[in-house]
Amino acid sequence: IIPAIDLLDGQCVRLLQGDFRQCKVYEQDAAGLAARYSAEGARWLHVVDLAASRDGENADIGPLLDLLDAAPQSVQTGGGVRNAADIGVRLDHGADRVVVGSVSINQPQRFAGWLRDFGPECLVAALDVRLDEDGTPWLRSHGWTRESGLSLWKVLDFYAETGLKHVLCTDIGKDGAMAGPNLDLYREIFRRYPDLRVQASGGVRDLDDLHALSKTGAR
Repeated sequence: IIPAIDLLDGQCVRLLQGDFRQCKVYEQDAAGLAARYSAEGARWLHVVDLAASRDGENADIGPLLDLLDAAPQSVQTGGGVRNAADIGVRLDHGADRVVVGSVSINQPQRFAGWLRDFGPECLVAALDVRLDEDGTPWLRSHGWTRESGLSLWKVLDFYAETGLKHVLCTDIGKDGAMAGPNLDLYREIFRRYPDLRVQASGGVRDLDDLHALSKTGAR
């Protein structure tokens, strides 16, 4: 289990399906929350810098770097990662893995180069999907605002040959809805790509959902 903190302008928040207009702000201090998760046994923490995702190179990533410096557990972080320097600064501040979304979808050759340069243990491909009426998972990028025109299967077929190890896959339709995860999606990913370490995201409500996910191949 990897607890997640979404940061926006230094605050802990939750967006509904990535919509900044539907933003719930929490009172918890991010560093304090990370420490609490660690004390309760969380060996990893997932941090999304929504300001970096929203504002790009103009974003103030200070709150993220402060959290990376303070968090007692291993951290993977994403949001607004657009070049090798973005990866480097996060790793330099203590991130153990950097999560890359839009580039991993729209510029696969470039991301494959980063896998070679930084190593597959340091990078996670964030592949966020919205299912069509036939159940095909289509990838969306730029904070879920843009259709890529690519299916999850086409992109994973490419990465299966590049040494990619870690994938974070979110069913956008489930995220923030508290309606349960898409178990069929993760079963199919594991069936096709049994060597990938897949992190399931979106819709988890309770322990029953976690037990169900543990049987899909997600890990």
